[in-house]
Amino acid sequence: MDFTGIGVLLIGIGFLILSIFLAVILSNIASILGGVNKTVGQLPEQLDQMFDETGKLLKNSNDTLSDVNEKLGTLTPLFHIVGDVGESTRRFSSALVDASNSVKTKATEGDQEAQDKKIGGLFGSTALGYYLLKKGKDQKESKGWKTYA
Repeated sequence: MDFTGIGVLLIGIGFLILSIFLAVILSNIASILGGVNKTVGQLPEQLDQMFDETGKLLKNSNDTLSDVNEKLGTLTPLFHIVGDVGESTRRFSSALVDASNSVKTKATEGDQEAQDKKIGGLFGSTALGYYLLKKGKDQKESKGWKTYA
């Protein structure tokens, strides 16, 4: 064999190894593509199930919202009644506050008048006592008695 034959033989062996390596890689790619094909094949069925569940969820949400609106509609008059009672209570308590403030003001004025009368009575009593003392002293002096005060 000459060098050309050995070169062709080495090229053939290299091509064989390269072919085996590419076959393994292509086999792996084929199995991956088979899995992708299986997944894509199941995708429409899974999407149908998901859309069915989404439709059920929307229907249940609409039913719940309708029920809540109905119950709120029945409670609205109750809220108006409670508001009216609250307003009446506020007016009544406001009237009671006004009345108690009026009584308090009258009581304070009455206390002031009573205190003024007490002070006036005290001053009047003191003035009367002083007048009587002075008059008694003047009478004693007019009778000739001496006082040392």
